[in-house]
Amino acid sequence: MENSYSYEVSSITIPSLALESGTTLQNVNLAYERTGNKEGPVILICHALTGTHIVKGTSEDRGWWDGMIGTRSYIDTDVFNVIAFNVLGGCEGSTGPASTNPETGDRYGPDFPHISIRDMVHAQFEALKQLSVDHIEAVIGGSLGGMQALEWGALYPSYLSKVFALAVSPALNDYGLAFNHIGITAIEEDPDFHGGHYPKGATLKGLEIARMVGMVTYRTQELFDQRFQRERTNEQYNVESYLDYQGKKLGKRFDPNSYLTLLKAMNSHDIGRDRGGVRKVADSYPCELISISYEGDLIYSPQYLKDFTKQVLKGEHYYIPTAFGHDGFLVEFEKWGGIISSHLKNHQVKRMVSGIK
Repeated sequence: MENSYSYEVSSITIPSLALESGTTLQNVNLAYERTGNKEGPVILICHALTGTHIVKGTSEDRGWWDGMIGTRSYIDTDVFNVIAFNVLGGCEGSTGPASTNPETGDRYGPDFPHISIRDMVHAQFEALKQLSVDHIEAVIGGSLGGMQALEWGALYPSYLSKVFALAVSPALNDYGLAFNHIGITAIEEDPDFHGGHYPKGATLKGLEIARMVGMVTYRTQELFDQRFQRERTNEQYNVESYLDYQGKKLGKRFDPNSYLTLLKAMNSHDIGRDRGGVRKVADSYPCELISISYEGDLIYSPQYLKDFTKQVLKGEHYYIPTAFGHDGFLVEFEKWGGIISSHLKNHQVKRMVSGIK
């Protein structure tokens, strides 16, 4: 196969996109990064809640999955053409609440319609067609990205070969709904929220608090205890300073309405919705499904994903021991990156990962 490496960050405009809600969005932009062998098989990467389409990045500004993607890496850019979109409803270049409504000339703000995980996948499909991609070798995603990956296999099975679903479950459980409710309430009850009509570029304490809540669910008690050890600096516990920092950091770069939109989209995630239930979907899931769970994942139960995958005809599940919990799909690539590369090469993993299989 000819190796013709390229790197591109750009955007696609979809003239019209019908949503599950019945609303139709006009002139939908999806920002994307495309990297690797432009003659090679396409790998689609789907990002998590506050992630972006910059998965590889450059040597000066590395992407969030740089350790997974590159020359002779787990996702080998000498072989594959890797595409990632900023999700519909996001705020990093794709159409979302912070975008201009072409019908009014103002920001969508709280008037941005409800979107679902399926809407996100439909948007990506339309964008890929515009990029002249007629087949995907694999779609890979973790968390919110894993939701999209699972839906890809249900919505467009003839368009792709493999689904890699990481740190996710076939439906968001009530524990996840509960934590999302806390985050949503923190934002919507912030006195500066003004029903979603806050000034452009405003930072909201409610969003900072929502982020803090999320950060607690992403990692394990063990990791928090090891890192912070009840130590204090200037009369504040270090764990408190850490959460304050993370909240302020996200608050400066992320649109609060977009955060709400994506949380509510996650709430809608249920692979069995209007399809006869999760089990029926699993029994008829047509794609090869490789799923990976991470020890200590508070929201996305490894057992739930394992049970679903076992029901899939071409399903294989792996369990990764880690202290990082849900964030395991963002770190420690040496523990599980080989699973991805092995399945991409159509080989069986020869060295089994300990734990649930």
